[in-house]
Amino acid sequence: MKIIPPKPFTYEAGQRAVLLLHGFTGNTNDVKRLGRYLTERNYTVHAPLYKGHGGDPKTLIQSNPMEWWDSVIEGYDELRGLGYEEIAVAGVSLGGIFSLKLGVERPTKAIVTMSAPAIAKNADSLQNRIVDYAISYKKLSGTYDEQIDNRSKVAELVRMPSLDYLQGMINETSNKLNNIETPVHILRGLEDDDYYCESADLIYSSVQSRIKSVKTFVNSGHILTLGKERELVFEEVYRFFEGLKWKA
Repeated sequence: MKIIPPKPFTYEAGQRAVLLLHGFTGNTNDVKRLGRYLTERNYTVHAPLYKGHGGDPKTLIQSNPMEWWDSVIEGYDELRGLGYEEIAVAGVSLGGIFSLKLGVERPTKAIVTMSAPAIAKNADSLQNRIVDYAISYKKLSGTYDEQIDNRSKVAELVRMPSLDYLQGMINETSNKLNNIETPVHILRGLEDDDYYCESADLIYSSVQSRIKSVKTFVNSGHILTLGKERELVFEEVYRFFEGLKWKA
């Protein structure tokens, strides 16, 4: 089966711009429905695809976290280049902590984090995500062999040493959260791992924003934009943005 790789997307509508960021081992399809929802309500959206993501696992492990971050900055600059002065950012999982990192390093109108990691831990869980991705990719492409592609064998083939650096980026961003004064809305799923729910509490207590809030979706897991309550998530993001004072 031929897999059609996802691409970055831009939907232009009104003068209010939103940068949408996907997660680690994810792709722009994770935020496409949210993008269309916002565009239908007169928001311009752009979603970059991180380098190495959305295709063969071998391509992913040949990329590195700084290149993924560069993809975020390029996405932000693309909106700037199109003439948008006020840019909000919303991200899922790794995209959530990248949204906060962007809030530290660039002018942002507002930040929405969804299932963002923010607490220090070892990189083993990140490596497991790559193994899961590699197995899923093999199954989807029709190349999975149950006799050969056992988990330990696949793990040997997709080991990624730069994941320690990625965890370092997450930790560094968490340590700078007190520099953020931009409005922040933090979304989490109650069915997600406790780590992400606890990360939401850390983000809330650390940012110095006068406008900050946490919303919990009781029937949702990790990727909120694809879960059972996704329409409620979309509405929540939209209402938060609508509550801001935009120039246009």
